[in-house]
Amino acid sequence: MAALPTRQEVEDLLYREAALLDEWRLEDWLEMLTDDAVYQVPPTDTPEGDARNSLFLIADDAVRIRSRVKQLLGRFAWAENPHSRTRRMIANVRVLGADGDDVLVTANFAVHRMRYESVDTYIGRYDYKLARVGKDLKIRERRATLDNEALRPHGKISFIL
Repeated sequence: MAALPTRQEVEDLLYREAALLDEWRLEDWLEMLTDDAVYQVPPTDTPEGDARNSLFLIADDAVRIRSRVKQLLGRFAWAENPHSRTRRMIANVRVLGADGDDVLVTANFAVHRMRYESVDTYIGRYDYKLARVGKDLKIRERRATLDNEALRPHGKISFIL
């Protein structure tokens, strides 16, 4: 196992990811993921659930992630046409250790979504498994666990959290 990345290296990766998502540069964001990436958002009532036996808000494998991005960038994703404006705040970034060749990382987030003169705030924790691919650090798993008790006002998430 190679040495763990520094917190600064991980923060740079997470801040770059946040900027790409806020700028709706989703194709560039896809380049930050490994070929076998997973993106999950567990339900608010069972945040520690497992996607294999719980109904998750989002439980995407790499194929579904790419499909989601294509849909969001297309003209027919009515829930995001025009795109929401978002602003992400990332804090308390911690490198927790390793799981085999993967690096375990956690961070807190607040995502503010502006759409149709209203602001919705999503607060929670990101859990990542990062992988070293050549010299680059890439995202193998990304789990966004919401602290919100419910998704108001619409009951869904129509953008990359």
